[in-house]
Amino acid sequence: MEWQQLLGFCQLARLGSFTKAAEATFRTQSALSQQLKALEAELGTPLVERLGRRRVVLTPAGELLLDFAEKTLEHYERLRAEVAALRGIPHGRLKLAAPFTTLYHLLGRPLKEFSERFPHVRLTILDRPQAAVFDLVRNREVELGFARESAVPRDLAACGWLKVQTCLMVPPDHPLTGIPQPTWEEMVRFPLILPPPGPKITGDPDIETLLKREGLSYHVVMESSNVELSAQYVEMGLGISFATWAENLDVTRRRLVLLPLGHYFPPDHLAVVRRRDRESTGYGREFLTLLGRSAATAPEPDLKV
Repeated sequence: MEWQQLLGFCQLARLGSFTKAAEATFRTQSALSQQLKALEAELGTPLVERLGRRRVVLTPAGELLLDFAEKTLEHYERLRAEVAALRGIPHGRLKLAAPFTTLYHLLGRPLKEFSERFPHVRLTILDRPQAAVFDLVRNREVELGFARESAVPRDLAACGWLKVQTCLMVPPDHPLTGIPQPTWEEMVRFPLILPPPGPKITGDPDIETLLKREGLSYHVVMESSNVELSAQYVEMGLGISFATWAENLDVTRRRLVLLPLGHYFPPDHLAVVRRRDRESTGYGREFLTLLGRSAATAPEPDLKV
């Protein structure tokens, strides 16, 4: 059993295609197929089943090998990192994934500080929605993910980082700014900017479902799945919108007022997400320390209470 065979098998399992796995490992499909045949011969059992001409799925034996291969490759990467740390030159890889708003507003400073302290550690940062973050962590494709704690599936571990709360975004001169705790009846008097219809992640405030449950009529002036885009149009006066804001998210540069909706939505945390069975490298633990420091020095949020 060779490293390249394990690497090729992991890519085949993740991508479900010889074509995609060959591209990911810079090998021909024929070479990848030969690697798979060698593994099957060594273990004495089929590892994949072919569904049609393009898609493959793992057999039960293939699932066992995938778990072994992923853990072995992780241990190897951690060994290399720890040996490098003994030589005084930490190097390796740190891969993480987070939604756009988290990356845009919250992770820039700790990531910059990390890259300055560990110049030989290669960072890979993925902009992904919450559901994709969970899949990447679960499939061992990233070491750390970021998502709201209430949305994290039970098979993954979550460590709360920053307090967050659901707020109503309105322009500074909006009539609702004089109401400390606006009701649904008061909010639906104005055009709303809401996410597009579709499946929601557990923990996401599904505003439309809540409004329908209350039997209220409302007008959606715009559908947007991007908080930054929604905020921009709120500033323009097109409508009002909802967002989950972290405690150290600075909105002073924007013409926005955030009205906390704690009377409707319980407080939450932005959490660091990881696999329960995955150990961090030394520099991975240092990154978590930097996150803790950034939370401890977070300024008070600019909220109207």
